[in-house]
Amino acid sequence: MAKAAPISIPASDKAAALALTPVSRETEARLDRYVDLLVAWQAKTNLVAPSTLPQLWTRHIADSLQLLDLAPSARHWLDFGSGGGFPGVVLACAMAEHEGASVQLVERIAKKAAFLREALRVTGAAGSVILADIGDYVDSSKAPIDCVTARAVAPLHMLLGYAEPLVQRGAKALFLKGQDVESELTEATKYWNIEPILHPSRTGGHGWIVELNTIERR
Repeated sequence: MAKAAPISIPASDKAAALALTPVSRETEARLDRYVDLLVAWQAKTNLVAPSTLPQLWTRHIADSLQLLDLAPSARHWLDFGSGGGFPGVVLACAMAEHEGASVQLVERIAKKAAFLREALRVTGAAGSVILADIGDYVDSSKAPIDCVTARAVAPLHMLLGYAEPLVQRGAKALFLKGQDVESELTEATKYWNIEPILHPSRTGGHGWIVELNTIERR
């Protein structure tokens, strides 16, 4: 059986991503190690859609990094359903520059949680991995959280249920969404009183960031 061709990430895609979302040399080095690890694991564990690998830096890394400018003072982050590490590991790589900062990565699939732990280890990123269902962890955790994030995890109305107790305690919510954001907002307002702020994604396409500072059950 022929071996699969090695996965190559174009340098031009990395350059485009870092032009959109500049980072320090140290953060770039951490992200390079993360990308190398993800590519190695992707051969045996489906961490991202294979079709997006040629645009890994723009589609996934820059998409994650853009959240930092929407919560510049946040030091304690919580990422729901971190999966392959977007945005959680990317944020943790950037937050490693800030003393005392941390990103908690909540993931219910053991194999993906193992990848996330290895990603934090090889990058020296500022984070920890929690193997748990999102709802169970939120119900039991009392840790201070400044910002909660999620990407491609669940419909918005479900994310609001998970995030509500954290936002009630003062956290900001930043949820990365696609072209169906308006229909998701319409559905969510059947159950929640919210005042969403919509930010178009810097990476183009039909992506949006839903910013929420208050969440109240109807």
